[in-house]
Amino acid sequence: MGESKRRKTALGDKYGQEQNIFPWLPITKSQAKTIYDVTTRGAWIGIGILVAVWFTIVIIGPAFGLWGL
Repeated sequence: MGESKRRKTALGDKYGQEQNIFPWLPITKSQAKTIYDVTTRGAWIGIGILVAVWFTIVIIGPAFGLWGL
């Protein structure tokens, strides 16, 4: 009997299903990767917005005489 057959008989109905990261957390490994990718992209978007706002305030603002704002 091969290893996959032994694993299939040992796991029963759970064979072929993804495992959760933690037993108490109902998130699979592929869902965790998706969450990680989305939050990483959101962080980079936030950094880009921060740079754009900083550039507007520090460079463009004084050029138009908006020192007091």
